[in-house]
Amino acid sequence: MIYWILPILLQVALVIHILKTGRNTLWIWLIILVLPIGAIAYFVVEILPELMGSRTAKRAATGLRKTVDPHRDLRAASQKLAVNDSVDSRRKVADQLLERGRHDEAMEHYRAAMTGIYSHEPLLMLGLAKAQFAKGQIGETRQTLDELIANNPDFKSPEGHLLYARALQGEGNLDKALSEYKALVKYYSGAEAMYRYASLLRQQGQIEPANAMLKDLLANAELAGAVFRREQQEWLDAAKRELA
Repeated sequence: MIYWILPILLQVALVIHILKTGRNTLWIWLIILVLPIGAIAYFVVEILPELMGSRTAKRAATGLRKTVDPHRDLRAASQKLAVNDSVDSRRKVADQLLERGRHDEAMEHYRAAMTGIYSHEPLLMLGLAKAQFAKGQIGETRQTLDELIANNPDFKSPEGHLLYARALQGEGNLDKALSEYKALVKYYSGAEAMYRYASLLRQQGQIEPANAMLKDLLANAELAGAVFRREQQEWLDAAKRELA
């Protein structure tokens, strides 16, 4: 009898937890219809990160949460925007739209937020540039970033710097792009900048320095540990293909 009662008690306890803590009620249906998988998913996504508080647990929970409820963050951001139409709430909606590949909508929200004293706000301008680049608007991307730099000389963003180098490369301004990549790899923490720099050098016929750079990238990745290699796998694999 206890084997029949325990799953029911577990369902009831989790449903109560969902309602008391204001979680997404979609979890209720998942727990009821897909026991025990739904209960396990809820525990990993919603409860475990609070118990552990570790970065690894939170990352795992975030990945699972996006799989179970991929529109959760966008929905939450949109609800906050409906209640309070502020620059920050509109930027968060734009960021979520950008993440989902809805670039035109993202650009609309970024531009709507860029008014008055926020007309050159760096995070808004960087988000707009990302959306423009994703849409293939290379020249507009470079112009937006030039304007960002001119109006925010103290703003530093490795991500923005990488995007600027890629935009220059996309426009065919290869000498300038190489110069930007060279400056970028001195402080960029991931593998992408080094890979793109070496790849462009190879395209320009500078095979030996490019290959040396790629070999250093792979050697340093081995020393950096498994977490770094896993997170940078795309660029490490690309480096290996270049050297093959």
